[in-house]
Amino acid sequence: MPKIAELFETMEYGPAPEAADEARAWIAERGPRFGHYIGGAWCEPSDGEFFATLDPSNEQQLGEIAQGSSGDVDRAVAAARAAQAAWRDLGGHGRARYLYAIARHLQKHSRLFATLETLDNGKPIRESRDIDIPLVARHFYHHAGWAQLMDAELADCEPLGVAGQIIPWNFPLLMLAWKIAPALATGNTIVLKPAEFTSLTALRFAELCREVDLPPGVVNIVTGDGRTGAAIVEHPDVDKIAFTGSTEVGRLIREATAGTGKKISLELGGKSPFLVFDDADLHSVVEGVVDAIWFNQGQVCCAGSRILAHEGIADALADRLRARMETLRMGAPLDKGVDIGAIIAPVQLQKIESLVEEGREEGAAIWQPSWSVPRDGWFYPPTLCTDVSPAARIAQVEIFGPVVVQMTFRTPAEAVALANNTRYGLAASVWTENVNLALDIASQIKAGTVWINCTNVFDAASGFGGYRESGFGREGGREGLREYVRRRPEPVEPTPKKHTETAEDDGREEARDGRGDAGETARAAAPMPAIDRTAKLYIGGRQARPDGGYSLEVPDYRGRAAGDVARGNRKDARNAVEAALATGWARTTAHLRAQILYYLGENLDARRTAFEDRLRALTGCDAEAAGREVEASVRRLFTYAAWADKWDGAVHRTPFRNVTLAMPEPLGVMAVVCPPEPGLLGFISTVIPPVALGNSVVAVASERWPLLATDFQQVIETSDVPPGVINILTGLEEELRPTLAGHDAVDGMWYFGTEAGAADVERRSASNLKRTWTEAACGRDWFGSGGEGREFLRHASQIKNIWVPYGE
Repeated sequence: MPKIAELFETMEYGPAPEAADEARAWIAERGPRFGHYIGGAWCEPSDGEFFATLDPSNEQQLGEIAQGSSGDVDRAVAAARAAQAAWRDLGGHGRARYLYAIARHLQKHSRLFATLETLDNGKPIRESRDIDIPLVARHFYHHAGWAQLMDAELADCEPLGVAGQIIPWNFPLLMLAWKIAPALATGNTIVLKPAEFTSLTALRFAELCREVDLPPGVVNIVTGDGRTGAAIVEHPDVDKIAFTGSTEVGRLIREATAGTGKKISLELGGKSPFLVFDDADLHSVVEGVVDAIWFNQGQVCCAGSRILAHEGIADALADRLRARMETLRMGAPLDKGVDIGAIIAPVQLQKIESLVEEGREEGAAIWQPSWSVPRDGWFYPPTLCTDVSPAARIAQVEIFGPVVVQMTFRTPAEAVALANNTRYGLAASVWTENVNLALDIASQIKAGTVWINCTNVFDAASGFGGYRESGFGREGGREGLREYVRRRPEPVEPTPKKHTETAEDDGREEARDGRGDAGETARAAAPMPAIDRTAKLYIGGRQARPDGGYSLEVPDYRGRAAGDVARGNRKDARNAVEAALATGWARTTAHLRAQILYYLGENLDARRTAFEDRLRALTGCDAEAAGREVEASVRRLFTYAAWADKWDGAVHRTPFRNVTLAMPEPLGVMAVVCPPEPGLLGFISTVIPPVALGNSVVAVASERWPLLATDFQQVIETSDVPPGVINILTGLEEELRPTLAGHDAVDGMWYFGTEAGAADVERRSASNLKRTWTEAACGRDWFGSGGEGREFLRHASQIKNIWVPYGE
């Protein structure tokens, strides 16, 4: 018999398997064929088609899952629609009680859920049991609280209606909770499609919904492959699409929903940087890498798959990683001592193998532990790739497996440049003992979540989501709740009354120089022609002639020529975007932005009479209506000046020993197609909110009243607005809109116009998955409270969550 000292030398572990008897018994009793859950009842697939679901660790069949058809989706959506009004009218307290009951029942059956998850997904039981299931319950508890508070905290909002939700296979039950909990809390009903590889825990959750007596039709689960998901996305009676998955599919969803009015949120791929500075604790860093890339076999959208190490410690870190990789245990996921489980399916395993081999051919040094992987099932060993170029495919493409690349940097600026050298922007980790450096770097990284000296930490109180091609929208926290509500419509005030023309009016209009500045007295009686003036474009702080050399005549309310504006084209739009990119506006202080906006308001007020006269001459409104629009415009400038240094973040109360900072950040370059009218107030109401938060703007002025925007150029020029912060294009919307919507350097776009134009913007935005806000121009009262406020600020910013642990 070996001595205790000898056992400590070898540290050999015997297997400690989790009993799967209860899970297998549940599969046998309820299946092994599983139908859909629609309207509170189980039903067979309308086409009678089933497919097998397998255990990735041994390739054995667990059961058969129904293949959803468009007919099945129709039934599910109809059930959800029929249940939605009653669920909404149940009120926040009633919904809170159901969410609380779901959380309690999840805890009662936690081990069954954990075991089912591991059987179906292949992840280690320790992760399912200790991470996934507790977080699932936490999301339902947390959102039970939001349901209770909704009437007070979201008093201006209402539920969207029917939410279509499509979830991936890497965190089957957790992704279900991330989507179902906020949707239920806010009064929506649901049609959810789990991933075809991992449907079992979603089906057990459907059973749980019956156990808590959730009203029929509130939650409907339709299983199937991509065809089922497409049917949900394309269904005309679905109001919201929430998708987690690949960037490629996310882009297709954006294109498919363009112009339908569906609200969408996309949580997509990533290639997250893991930055290690030379003062970092390398022991902690090594364990952080284990959690970052070998957690869930690297099948994590925010996996820290790119290690960026300071060149002074890179070799030492690589040596320590190799030593740690030798001690990792890979094997049967139900073994409680296993660190790495199985890859989900052969197709994913082949993708990993192919990309690693491609990296080898590109010159990367590939290192894997000496031990062999299990022969049964689909396994891939943890892999470290060094000598990798930042442009190499394995450094740019999401591998979605236990493969990490390591590169080096010399300076903090180079580290940030390498971190942002990707089309993704989901998450990042920063490792340093210098908190000043950590927060400085975190603020510069383009990612929705940044962990400091930790990684892959999640909580229901903290929103999670990406920048750039990692998608848009958030899940969790207050910002995630907003994804399932819309502004409650308010009565639209009647259009300001136009005055009746009189002989006196005719004489005044004859006397006014229609092509000159507003308010000038005429010299019509003099035998001299009026001075011709064509308003130019405003790009990079200067007036610019249009590239095409064309102009457009602008008529007044009677159809008479009021002036000419430049007819901008694609080249002009590109020039405006380049000017917007060149500004450092986002780096200015909020206080400075506020001062400049106050100055804009002050200068507009100083020219009040000129703008009132211009409005009367152009639109035919009476003096009262003109004064009202100018006064509202001045007040709106003051409103956003006030918000500029008050659009604060939050410190989330996550149940960890850390500070979780939620920081609003500007999107970057924003394109804004202003509403057709009101010409002046509509321009200010849509251009100034993004500017207040640090965005630079390319604005397409109202096609009907562009002269009001070109007159406002003079206010901008005298108000210390830096060049390129506000760029104004005039011309035909249909000629300018496509270039801006498809431009990869535009990070967000607002459009207030026609339904066809909105569909075009949404469709073209899929090129780089820019954030869009589109609305029919006639659907908002620009003079009322709906014309300003938090809604505009939310659409002009994105939340970055920074996790900062503390304590010894």
